[in-house]
Amino acid sequence: MEEVKVSAENKQERRFQRICVFCGSRVGYRSSFSDAAHVLGELLVERKIDLVYGGGRLGLMGLISQTVQKGGGHVLGVIPKALLPREISGETFGEVKTVANMHERKSVMAKHADAFIALPGGYGTMEELLEVIAWSQLGIHDKPVGLLNVDGYFNSLLTLFDKGVEEGFIDNSARHIVVIADTAEELLKKMEEYVPNHQKVASRQSWEIGEVL
Repeated sequence: MEEVKVSAENKQERRFQRICVFCGSRVGYRSSFSDAAHVLGELLVERKIDLVYGGGRLGLMGLISQTVQKGGGHVLGVIPKALLPREISGETFGEVKTVANMHERKSVMAKHADAFIALPGGYGTMEELLEVIAWSQLGIHDKPVGLLNVDGYFNSLLTLFDKGVEEGFIDNSARHIVVIADTAEELLKKMEEYVPNHQKVASRQSWEIGEVL
């Protein structure tokens, strides 16, 4: 019986083959942001989960990609041609896939990922996060979307989500599309257990998924 239990746990840990991480091209002012990126990278390596990210070696993006690559994990960086010059993004760790624009970048990252995690970041990170949340609500995908709320960085954004529910713009069930935790280990555990229960705007079959995911 014990052997069966261990096998089941291993199977759960391998629910994700690849996770796309959205995060800042800056490290921010708190060391806890960098620490969180490093810890998440180590957990991905430990669980043999590949990293998909936006390419480059700057900021938290560079920290997590370097951590995964140095740990022996596979890294896929997806970067638009305009951001390729080293003075803009730095040299990408791991495998590099060059795309034409930002829209294609997000589509390619989504296609190659089984789940999404957002670390602290700026406008780009928040836009990427909100888009995959919206895609889930629309029924385009049913992949877990995780938010690593380091030192309460996303508290104000979560308050805005709650305001959307309060004012009738977001269904309460859709509010729970986002899986939230303060630590990487807790977040991965919650994402492994995630089951979508929100009402989707349209069925996945009705979307031209090949163009998006």
